[in-house]
Amino acid sequence: MNTISANDFLPVEELRRLQLEKLQRIVAYEYERVALFRRRCDERGVKPRDIVTLKDIAKLPFMIKTDLRDEYPLGLTAAPMEEIVRFHCSSGTTGKPICIPNTAGDVEVWAEATARCLLMFGLSAKDILQVTYGYGLFTGGLGLHYGGEKLGCAVLPIGGGNTDKQLMLMQDLGVTAIACTPSYFLRIMDVAREKGIDFRRDTKLRHGIFGAEPWTDEMRAKIETTTGIVAHDIYGLTEVSGPGVAGSCPYCERETPGLHIWEDHYYPEIIDPDTLEPLPDGEAGELVFTTLDRFGTPMVRYRTRDLTRLHVERCKCGRTARVMDRIHARSDDMLIIHGVNVFPSQVETALLSVPEVEPHYQIIITPTDTLDLLEIKVEIRSESFSDDIRALETLRKRVFNAVKAIIGVSPRITLVEPGSLPRSEGKIKRVIDNRRK
Repeated sequence: MNTISANDFLPVEELRRLQLEKLQRIVAYEYERVALFRRRCDERGVKPRDIVTLKDIAKLPFMIKTDLRDEYPLGLTAAPMEEIVRFHCSSGTTGKPICIPNTAGDVEVWAEATARCLLMFGLSAKDILQVTYGYGLFTGGLGLHYGGEKLGCAVLPIGGGNTDKQLMLMQDLGVTAIACTPSYFLRIMDVAREKGIDFRRDTKLRHGIFGAEPWTDEMRAKIETTTGIVAHDIYGLTEVSGPGVAGSCPYCERETPGLHIWEDHYYPEIIDPDTLEPLPDGEAGELVFTTLDRFGTPMVRYRTRDLTRLHVERCKCGRTARVMDRIHARSDDMLIIHGVNVFPSQVETALLSVPEVEPHYQIIITPTDTLDLLEIKVEIRSESFSDDIRALETLRKRVFNAVKAIIGVSPRITLVEPGSLPRSEGKIKRVIDNRRK
């Protein structure tokens, strides 16, 4: 057994004992060192000694993203500054960012967890890994970089942007795996098509490691069918560590698509997002994580806002860490249109059922004196674009029917020319909600 994956196959009873020991340790550590956590525990009448079983975690207070902003920059830091070796901050937010100080041990745990994902995906020291996530304050680039090096891969730290060079180096160096956001890989696919590059014929690419934004099963099928690679889902978030918290399992995911959570480092819960009560395995709700091995900025019961469920059944691959459903939506990405809950991922699913359009779209919500107007701009595929008004209207109605059938709301569909919608080399902005302005 590879030493990187030594804990993947722990007997469940042993894994639960390990989790409880680590939970008791991290709760006592944070209670002693972080004023906000101690105050909230005291308000609930909870002391570290009250954590006797894993179920007792429900006695502890939640942490949310605004806590990190309110306590910016170092109010939630537990380790002394001489032990801090790295800072990471959130990307894409307004106002104060969140700031996560890491100890050397925190970075090592993160690298190991990411390497475990890569190993599970089928990578080895023989692979060349092109890291196209952004480097810097964002955790994506360095997370995959350190994980790849720990596994022994040759890492190409190209970062985001310059798609022409991305393709050139992919071909010239014989890259076998790429790590980036799924929306940026669509951009790479677009440019490859324009240049006449066939991934099967002209590259050695075999693996795509995608994360940092929700993406659908239909998007995955499109990527795999077009390029011939295997698309893997890697999950993480800055507040908990970055990519590597969980990864999709190639052995079983075709039967029950899901991701193994490395439970020896990150303890998962599912709660009802309305009542905040814990839910049993098998029921869908909001994902909550407790970091069991992070001492720079411990997170106890951090609400991710991601919606998923934990599987009851054990994975056939033999790993004992629980499997969670792939993240298709977030509670705070949910749009309420005419009283109906709508997620952008539903729109993507609908568009992928219409072969004449691209999965490039933009949702625009505009308030009116009566009902809010939901407009969806959709790109037509270049081979389907024409000046035939009747054909375009027929296509527009097909897109309308496909979207309405899934979201239950009548949108205004606007067909636009190929390549006219914004492309992203990082996280893509799908929604413009003018009601918030």
